[in-house]
Amino acid sequence: MAKRLAERDLLQRALRLPKNDRQKCGGSGPTFVEAVVTLKDGAGALRLVLGDQLSDSLAGLTDLDATRDVVLMAEVRDEATYVRHHKQKIALTFAAMRAHAERLTARGAAVRYVRIDAPDNTQSIIGELHRALADDAYARVVITKPGEVRLAQAFAAFAATAGLPVDIREDRRFICSHARFRRWAADKRELRMEYFYREMRRETGLLMDGADPEGGRWNFDAENRKKLTRGLRPPPRLRTAPSATTKGAIADVARLFPDHFGDLDDFGWPTTVEEAEAALETFLTRILPAFGDWQDAMAHGEPWMWHGLVSTAINMGLLDPLDVCRRAEAVYRDGAAPLNAVEGFIRQILGWREFVRGVYWLKTPEYGRMNFLDADRALPWFFWSGETDMACVADVVSATRANAYAHHIQRLMVTGNLAMMLGVHPDAVDDWYMTVYADAYEWVEMPNTRGMATFADGGIVGSKPYAASGAYIQRMSDYCGACRYDVKGKSGDGACPFNRLYWGFLERNRPRLRHNARLAMPYRTLDGFGEAKRAALLAEAEATRLALGAVPISGADDGRDRSQP
Repeated sequence: MAKRLAERDLLQRALRLPKNDRQKCGGSGPTFVEAVVTLKDGAGALRLVLGDQLSDSLAGLTDLDATRDVVLMAEVRDEATYVRHHKQKIALTFAAMRAHAERLTARGAAVRYVRIDAPDNTQSIIGELHRALADDAYARVVITKPGEVRLAQAFAAFAATAGLPVDIREDRRFICSHARFRRWAADKRELRMEYFYREMRRETGLLMDGADPEGGRWNFDAENRKKLTRGLRPPPRLRTAPSATTKGAIADVARLFPDHFGDLDDFGWPTTVEEAEAALETFLTRILPAFGDWQDAMAHGEPWMWHGLVSTAINMGLLDPLDVCRRAEAVYRDGAAPLNAVEGFIRQILGWREFVRGVYWLKTPEYGRMNFLDADRALPWFFWSGETDMACVADVVSATRANAYAHHIQRLMVTGNLAMMLGVHPDAVDDWYMTVYADAYEWVEMPNTRGMATFADGGIVGSKPYAASGAYIQRMSDYCGACRYDVKGKSGDGACPFNRLYWGFLERNRPRLRHNARLAMPYRTLDGFGEAKRAALLAEAEATRLALGAVPISGADDGRDRSQP
């Protein structure tokens, strides 16, 4: 045993050295080029950890034998480019992976870490699994089920041909398992988040008063829609200063992915458990009390508002979602935040996040092909450049470029609403959201964009399309005051494009939406306009679509802009 421990210690030290220095002691600290690990005490398990599985409680590591097993982590171009992710998303992933590898080695694990610029890197996860198996003898491979269907399919194919046992384990870091969601959905004619959320509240006991919801209501959303008071601005936010490891990842991304969308200058995302804990604690103590009132509000130059900024850390595994909910509940129980704020925050995680994951795994891959509204237009260039006179869109795209972030109302009611009314093909919309946001993974992105934002799923996720004129943006933001377009104008070049698109969107989609109960009122209004006016509204909307660059796409094209900056 003493010999085995000494050998392990030597390996741990070697993992922190550049490849050329691996045979000598010394060096300048952890430099992850590539760590090739061979343990001598008999074949153990090769355990894969993906870039969004950076959790101490990962199922694939629960029975780790540090004397025989090897953890494989690999930065690969395939995962950075299957969509051309925002530079900050790639830097965040690489930095967090490198920090997690250090955390694992410090706890005694042997880590085979393959950096993006390692000369022998195959640049694919499956390729690195095969290369590790070729380099050393293992008794089995242990994989935690990935979050995205494309990787699950790749791992299933790998398992069928690997030539040794491959143990693919359920990812237990979510509150609701795939099997539990399928049981809930099995007898439902419609899948509605609200009813799923109530079951999750009962099962977890979060914000419950015996068998009843705390405060006598399940949902306080009606109290969470306040318009931003003139002159009110959110408090300063904690942004994480990049560590040396993070700076190294940022430099690598700037060098290797220069043409990807987004800026790196203002990177401030947490990349370690400790940094994520600090960000969460700041939110719970300083920001959460006002979150409920202002969660739907928008303001020019204020990208964070009162939002949590913990979605990246939760989605990567740095924070546990149930623990986050319980800690938010404790703030309410201590009297430090009102119920509407805490319930609204918990609903986003326990309700919405778990619900969309369930829908994704229940409905994919068919879900990714849905196009209920027969949207057939290309994504306008200003979604990438921000070069538009629409003040709301310009601000959201600018902030997205700078931060790889926009909050949920900006995503839904500005960019999503606009893309839907323009008739942008849902493949192009999916691609854009997956590309530009640091917290985007297909399981959470696709049901939000193809379901909630564009109604491409025909009502699986949301009960109606969230189409709105400029009046909504005027009510919930300060954007319209500085905009060159007139938010009260209904037609003509000077009128708000949201207004020019709204009625035409409803008229264009009348055959698909006319019988939606939640659209009964706007369709009664539209019917009252008369045939000639409806035709004029349709023509106005079409002229606006073309003027904004939402041009018809051809043949099998999906509308994706492959020349994105």
